[in-house]
Amino acid sequence: MSEASLLRRPALRWVLAAVILVVAATVALWPREGSETTGVLPQTSQQRSGVSAGERAAAGSQPCPSAAATGSGPLAGLRVSCLADGEPVDLAAALAGKPALLNLWAYWCGPCATELPYLQEFAQRAGSALTVMTVHSDPDEAKALSRLTGLGITLPGVEDPQAAVRSAVGAPAVLPVSVLVRADGTIASVEVRTFADVADIADTVSAKLGVTV
Repeated sequence: MSEASLLRRPALRWVLAAVILVVAATVALWPREGSETTGVLPQTSQQRSGVSAGERAAAGSQPCPSAAATGSGPLAGLRVSCLADGEPVDLAAALAGKPALLNLWAYWCGPCATELPYLQEFAQRAGSALTVMTVHSDPDEAKALSRLTGLGITLPGVEDPQAAVRSAVGAPAVLPVSVLVRADGTIASVEVRTFADVADIADTVSAKLGVTV
């Protein structure tokens, strides 16, 4: 009997359809754990986890800078929320008037966890000469706060669930990324790499922003 004759049998057609559905469902539900090691940004979701005041307090994140002037440059008009209190932040206005280093990261990114302590140490060294701020580029704010708590990172940070900052500066969909912003809001450099240590950050900031600390 030919293959065409077999496929014309109703029972066999139903079996074939069921097999196809099972295979499709398995592929759709397959876990995407590779993103935790590759640093590639996953497709963002519209859902966000609720965060309590207690979780924010436990993280101990520093307050976000208050708006110093009208923001300009590619970040102008971009609003995110502050990890310290959940309040909205006009990012360009908050950074205006002072050079800044924005570190784009996510709770699932291994290289980000290695780099964040270097950034915290550099920020302490830089003092008021430079604003260092983290930008969590994933919708799960609760996991971001938990990760920061575990790492002991208290840098001011913002929640950017749809990776709007990355899009605004034209960075690729990988993490970590550090954006060096001039005092006038223009972008001096987009560093698509993991800093090796505090000295590496200081050298890069000096070369790209002219700020020596």
